[in-house]
Amino acid sequence: MATSETIKHFDSVAKDRDKWRKRGSYYHKELERYLRFLIPADSSVLEIGCGTGETLAALNPSRGLGIDISSRMIEIAKDKNPQLRFEVGDIEALQLQEKFDYVLIDGTIGNVDDIQMAIKELHKVCKPETRLIIVYYNYLWEPALKLAETIGLRMKHLLQHWLPLEDISNLLYVTDFEVVKKGYRCLMPVYIPFISAFCNKILANLPLFWKMSLCEVIIARPIGMRKPSEEVTCSVIIPCRNEKGNIEQAVLRTPDMGKHTELIFVEGHSGDGTLDECERVKAKYPGKDITVLVQDGKGKGDAVRKGFDRAKNDVLMILDADLTVPPEDLPKFFKAISSGKGEFINGSRLVYQMEKEAMRFLNLLGNKFFSKAFTYLLEQRIKDTLCGTKVLWNEDYKRIKAGRGYFGEFDPFGDFDLLFGAAKLNLRMVEIPIRYRERTYGTTQISRFRHGILLLRMTFFALRKIKLI
Repeated sequence: MATSETIKHFDSVAKDRDKWRKRGSYYHKELERYLRFLIPADSSVLEIGCGTGETLAALNPSRGLGIDISSRMIEIAKDKNPQLRFEVGDIEALQLQEKFDYVLIDGTIGNVDDIQMAIKELHKVCKPETRLIIVYYNYLWEPALKLAETIGLRMKHLLQHWLPLEDISNLLYVTDFEVVKKGYRCLMPVYIPFISAFCNKILANLPLFWKMSLCEVIIARPIGMRKPSEEVTCSVIIPCRNEKGNIEQAVLRTPDMGKHTELIFVEGHSGDGTLDECERVKAKYPGKDITVLVQDGKGKGDAVRKGFDRAKNDVLMILDADLTVPPEDLPKFFKAISSGKGEFINGSRLVYQMEKEAMRFLNLLGNKFFSKAFTYLLEQRIKDTLCGTKVLWNEDYKRIKAGRGYFGEFDPFGDFDLLFGAAKLNLRMVEIPIRYRERTYGTTQISRFRHGILLLRMTFFALRKIKLI
């Protein structure tokens, strides 16, 4: 529980809070901009240690609640932001029954008496899909911060805990939270024209500099299942263009998963009779839940989006109709997502030895390059960005779709649209190794050079939209 000394301190500085925020306005604006990237507008947000409510208001939540141990801070917050709720509360003894999409703790953890107990209390306000965001200061900045307090550039702070990212990660682990991402932000917390932007967008993202930044940021999720595995339903989306010879095999070889499995073929204006074959197979197997759709536009990405929009089940899967990824491997993906091991399950063709003609040499080189690039960009390990088999929760796809305007509809494949969206939502990504087979019918529809250039352009686009923000 917060001590009387701690409460007295924050009550005493409440009236001058605006003055100190103005002096550090550049830093606060930079942090709020990054938090808006992490937390989509219209989310439900709980901020613990909300102060006078400026950060919570900047996030534009659909349902926002701020709690703080200082009653004076809460009084000011209520006056300034009547559209939000504010309550006096203590992180070490939460009295809330509500669940939130995001829980934000900015600096507060440094004043907590029992950090392990405080983090454990957070389960009361978390759903399985909730994201916990903890912001704390890098202890390398301790001398500079103390100097700023001494010369009147920063509000006086109580003595705070020394908490490197590794220690916070460990405390999260022992209280049943899993770290999704961790890193550093804000190398230059004061505004100097051009220099601040260069430091915070470029230098702060380079290995020699990022650990020198002022802020530590860690994003975690509660460990656990969203729904009992036996209750989870599944939709398998199969984009198919000129794949007539593979349609029936896709139906016969796709296992039933969970409580119910549906197959959705999305036909792409084929010239070999694929659409007729889809309809024939649907009629031949009336015991299977099969839907046949025809694309409105062109490209695999358009087909995937159409299939996802029609899907009615909990889990969404993509299966390429060329069957180079064996349908028999899909239960591995289903188990990984339904058990809570991950929230975005990506296939990896780059672990097992491939059949001789499964992947051409230049395609393999391209995959390895984009693997390194996207592991850096997304801050989660991705070995095979171009594997067509991707699995996610339907509700998470709907959130990706709702936020698609941030990136735009730039991806004809559908893979990167999902990867970027999942990264922005901080979904836990897991890769499942699969044995990549040589296709037995038709020819590849990938142009190595034309599509390779497009992928390179998307990589730089992601660099700007995800890293250089």
